[in-house]
Amino acid sequence: MLVQQILNSKATTGVLTVSPDAKVSEAAKVLADNRIGSVVVSADGGKTAAGILSERDIVRELAAHGKDCLDAPTKKYMTTKVVTCTSQTSAQELLSQMTEGRFRHMPVVEDGKLIGLVTIGDVVKAQLSELAMEKQALEGMIMGH
Repeated sequence: MLVQQILNSKATTGVLTVSPDAKVSEAAKVLADNRIGSVVVSADGGKTAAGILSERDIVRELAAHGKDCLDAPTKKYMTTKVVTCTSQTSAQELLSQMTEGRFRHMPVVEDGKLIGLVTIGDVVKAQLSELAMEKQALEGMIMGH
């Protein structure tokens, strides 16, 4: 299974982004309002990823510096070394990268342009669906259908 298939199966398309100058509190509101775990930080309105800010990043800064971090710009706390994949990356490779890097969200980039965001939950859901279809096909073969 490829990332493109996972993107095609997602209910929503596109990527939510915030500006590098947006306050952390604004990014937190985007996360809460959309019930998501990370937001891509983009200086050009979502064409490219300058970084990624997760709820974990925000919690770490709250613990270390208190509520004052909420008034800081997202660029101060975002992860700048963003690991990305392409639409042709396999689900297995994606899971390996996410497990090794200990992150749950990966931007999908084609020809330097941000085209989507895949979560570890998206990958697990897609793989479970694929396993269910394979099971059904095998049962059909065994039953002679």
